[in-house]
Amino acid sequence: MAAHQTKHIFVTGGVVSSLGKGLTSAAIGLLLEKRGLRVRMQKLDPYINVDPGTMSPFQHGEVYVLDDGGETDLDLGHYERFTNSKLTKDSNFTTGRIYSTVIAKERKGEYLGETVQVVPHITNEIKANIRKLASPDVDVIITELGGTVGDIEGLPFLEAIRQIPLDVGRQNCLFIHLTLIPYLKAAGEAKTKPTQHSVGQLRQIGIQPDILIVRTERELGREATDKIALFCNVEKDAVIEEPDKEYSIYEVPLGLMDHKLDQLIVDKLGLRADPIDMSQWADLLHKVKNPSHEVTIAVVGKYIQHKDAYKSIYEALDHAGIAHSARVLVKRIEAEELERQDVDVVLGGVDGILVPGGFGMRGIEGKIDAIRFARENEIPFFGICLGMQCAVIEFARSVVGLAGANSTEFDTHTHHPVICMLQEQKKIEEKGATMRLGAQPCRLTGGSRAREVYNTDLISERHRHRYEFNPVYREEFVRKGFEVSGVNPDNGLAEIIEIPNHPWFVAVQFHPEFKSKPPAAHPLFSGFVQAACSRHRQRMELTV
Repeated sequence: MAAHQTKHIFVTGGVVSSLGKGLTSAAIGLLLEKRGLRVRMQKLDPYINVDPGTMSPFQHGEVYVLDDGGETDLDLGHYERFTNSKLTKDSNFTTGRIYSTVIAKERKGEYLGETVQVVPHITNEIKANIRKLASPDVDVIITELGGTVGDIEGLPFLEAIRQIPLDVGRQNCLFIHLTLIPYLKAAGEAKTKPTQHSVGQLRQIGIQPDILIVRTERELGREATDKIALFCNVEKDAVIEEPDKEYSIYEVPLGLMDHKLDQLIVDKLGLRADPIDMSQWADLLHKVKNPSHEVTIAVVGKYIQHKDAYKSIYEALDHAGIAHSARVLVKRIEAEELERQDVDVVLGGVDGILVPGGFGMRGIEGKIDAIRFARENEIPFFGICLGMQCAVIEFARSVVGLAGANSTEFDTHTHHPVICMLQEQKKIEEKGATMRLGAQPCRLTGGSRAREVYNTDLISERHRHRYEFNPVYREEFVRKGFEVSGVNPDNGLAEIIEIPNHPWFVAVQFHPEFKSKPPAAHPLFSGFVQAACSRHRQRMELTV
């Protein structure tokens, strides 16, 4: 019997960035899993940062955190939401990480006598990190290459994936190229030339795409796709249209399946696969398109201008909406602007208020104003990471009576440091990958709201922070009606706080949004949206 050979799918992008390679890769992973195949996923990012952990959300969007503490690209969030692929730090590599490893090896003398070069040393390191995911229990590795063909920083990665078929056999590799077909209204037609040029650049490198997925604003028609196939040297049935979706990103897998992409991949790679069953996903999409009602959630954040800065939070809200047959309308509010506005006017008509994470002083008082409004007016409130810390500060000032209470992140000389730096963080000087990161245990208090929605005593959630609720103030807070309903059993850190006599006032130090999936909404998001639905019904009854 022949030895098991893990297959490789490489997804590249052309013409413009932000075409949705990550989403398309995740959808392909989902389709293959639905056919009974075991999939691993990976993202290669050409930027020189070792990881995105020190990058601004305004430039990069959210930093997605894994169980093992890996700070990764936000596309890994798509991978986890769509598939069951096990993701680790080996699922996201950057130019910076590759070069750091190669330079460290050179210093140790591992290349003694050699001149270290991009080819073969950098490309060999890239290939090693791709092949690292191959094992007898993996049928297919899907590797997405960030950036756009033609970017100078992406050339070593393209050269590396060009070489892999020489190592493992061309029959075990598949190249999928995602590109854009722009529609010119003045000319009244779609233009295929940019795609031809993009494929031409790939072919100059030595990569011939097997499948083209073309993003379009409107249907192209057979004549256009046949032309693309001819000029790009691709089989006619291997040109897959992917029009913009009207309702939801969760339409993407079904659209690709309708074009028989899964069967095309199975056939080209010679895979044994089960018949596909997407009925569960179709039912999920039916709920998205046909909600019974809608609720409005205000997200009061620091990075609202960037649509991807809170990507996982918006997705988790949608998942909770699906669970409760509700369309969640998100009202995005810039925390800094809220400081200059009438909070009653801005937040008066919402059904819930969510305050997400962030770093730095900007917008903090706006977040605190929003939390105070939610607490005093019994509007469902959900705080995440910095949102929890702001809830602690607000309660300290307004209820406990600690004037000027603050976090030492914002005021190092505050008389009441209700939020302070974690002990293990105080001696750390470097910024990258030094926070409290990854999955941490949390024990829940019996009878609490958290215990009710999780329906278990012990949970594990992902963290990314440096500051904590100061335990010195805990008893004083509890006497005023504050409940610490989740505590880390290993170090006693407060992980979840609640106000019991409120319709829903829950804040957490961790990031629950990273563990929510479309068919399985996270318990805390589900509970929050359920509370928002209840408030919405009450408001509607009062207006009748």
